[in-house]
Amino acid sequence: MNWIDEVQIRLKKKNQVLFAKDSQYLQDLRLLFQEQNHRVMVLWAFDFAYETIQELQEKYPSENRPQEALEAARDWAAGKIKMRPAQQKILACHAFAKNIDCREDIAMCHAIGQACAVVHTAGHAIGYPIYDLTSIIYKYGIENCSDVVETRKREYISKLFYWKEHLYEYKGKWAEFMLT
Repeated sequence: MNWIDEVQIRLKKKNQVLFAKDSQYLQDLRLLFQEQNHRVMVLWAFDFAYETIQELQEKYPSENRPQEALEAARDWAAGKIKMRPAQQKILACHAFAKNIDCREDIAMCHAIGQACAVVHTAGHAIGYPIYDLTSIIYKYGIENCSDVVETRKREYISKLFYWKEHLYEYKGKWAEFMLT
């Protein structure tokens, strides 16, 4: 079964999230993610969260929760704050999704939250594509999204390899727990 068939089944079932963690389409990403250094995955996630926040801010210029979640996650990864305050900001980003009606934007909020949670564990990384690709499908429609979804998946892989090659060029500080 290809990913379009999988998504169509989930749409018929009225699932809000159009990809599952065990989606065949995402298995190569899951394997790539599992092989990476935690810091590589955090930098990867921060880049995509930032990009998604920029898109959301165009629609909701007075909404700060997604940006605050990313700032808190960055501070947590740098050891400037503990997990609990960052977690509260991340949960607030997820809560923002409950305040809006647009399925595309709801998925974007959850994508940001998942990206920020990568600081806790790299296992959250797969959550970003799950929600981000869901958002893309809602934006373009199942009939018109194939090229955009395929391109986006290649962007995930490209950014991953970028950070794998450039990790030690990162000038930011890391919390002690990020160095193990």
